[in-house]
Amino acid sequence: MSKKSKEKFEVREGESIDDCLNRIKAEGYFPVRRTEEPIFEERVTNGKVHYEPIKRKIVFEAKLFE
Repeated sequence: MSKKSKEKFEVREGESIDDCLNRIKAEGYFPVRRTEEPIFEERVTNGKVHYEPIKRKIVFEAKLFE
């Protein structure tokens, strides 16, 4: 089975960015784009709802080495 020309790699829980980049390279890809999005948690204080960022999700888009 051949590999896809584009793949997305998410930084896993407890994994550093360098570890993720090494995993991308080991699978034969090179990163072309990095995106981050916050993960929010809903908290109720005095009857009002607040959304607070608790962590972030980092995803690398990578292309296959040719």
